[in-house]
Amino acid sequence: MKIFFHASHSPLAQKAYVELTQRYGQANAEDADVFVTLGGDGQALGALYEALPLGKPVFAIRRTESVGFLCNNFRSTDDLEQKLAQAHSVTLHPLRIDSEMVDGSKSSAVAINEVSFIRETPQAVRLRIAIDGIERLSKFSGDGVLIATPAGSTAYNHSCGGPIMPLNANTFVMTAVCGFRPRGWHYAVLPEDAVVDIEVLETAKRPTKIEAGVSVLHNAARAKIWLDRTQNITLLFDPDQHLGERIIREQFLL
Repeated sequence: MKIFFHASHSPLAQKAYVELTQRYGQANAEDADVFVTLGGDGQALGALYEALPLGKPVFAIRRTESVGFLCNNFRSTDDLEQKLAQAHSVTLHPLRIDSEMVDGSKSSAVAINEVSFIRETPQAVRLRIAIDGIERLSKFSGDGVLIATPAGSTAYNHSCGGPIMPLNANTFVMTAVCGFRPRGWHYAVLPEDAVVDIEVLETAKRPTKIEAGVSVLHNAARAKIWLDRTQNITLLFDPDQHLGERIIREQFLL
């Protein structure tokens, strides 16, 4: 089995990287059968973005003091190939965004966890939001909104009061970030084939940036966001630690 190891700069991750590459070797990313990433969720996400265009599965091992929601626990370096052979796979789909800036320039990006529209100054953003071509909010005001995949629903989305979604829910979610108006709207759960259109209002007075995965797009004017079901992301987990179980468990943590 050809393995490409991908490690953060943390001492624990670097120590494991040395041990594992000495034992199993280090394949090129393009030739590898699997990516094994060492660190926390940030490192796991970085490996997922690198693995996505190559179609490689990712097995993340927690070698940090952070939560490591996407990671498997570290136990031993002796049976890694057996762990990979027995791993439970989870298939995810990323969000895709086509955006236009105030100056007319256009950009596309992919986000595995979430896409967020966030104010760039002390002024609240004002957004017009449509779903499948139907206007749902004519004027949202607040710090911003975010659109999260089921895999991303436990992180920024949940901290903003959005729901945690099971991986097989066939949905994604749009959630207010410190929403001010309308006061009664907090989030919307959307079917997986929905298309979200967001227009930034009063762009000169209320500049807005878009954060989508590793991309940050400043002075946004409008964007279209949808779940790209033509692209598959494969995460591998120890059978007793699979992501579906974690998402259920996360909902009962106090």
